[in-house]
Amino acid sequence: MNRDDVTRKIVETKVAKKIRWADVASKIGLSKEWTTAACLGQMALDAKQAAIIGALFELDENEIAWLQTVPYKGSLPTAVPTDPLIYRFYELINVYGTTFKELIHEEFGDGIMSAIDFKMDLSREPDPKGDRVQIVMSGKFLPYKTY
Repeated sequence: MNRDDVTRKIVETKVAKKIRWADVASKIGLSKEWTTAACLGQMALDAKQAAIIGALFELDENEIAWLQTVPYKGSLPTAVPTDPLIYRFYELINVYGTTFKELIHEEFGDGIMSAIDFKMDLSREPDPKGDRVQIVMSGKFLPYKTY
């Protein structure tokens, strides 16, 4: 048993029970984005959150314990993603990554946008030409220090 096994069981149960991530998130009181990441093995849950997730997905005590273990982050199986949807994000960074970097440095100085002190909101944006995916990301700016 490892964290990947627990993730697989969660996804299998989600499909079988027709559970939506937003419904899972509302049960633990956190965003659907963070909750989904946690259920997919990228975040550690506290004991209360893990117990709720465990009940929803019919996990045993050992599996619930895995939900509380700090994971090895990074879930892509290859350096260049092969899943078409995930690949588009890779492509987006390849095309606009230097633009993000340049504009962040111009606005904030030398540093990074945190993926630790971070939040994200994903929503549907209706459009007559075809609905759009809107993703808003907000990460704390962390300046590089001199020493």
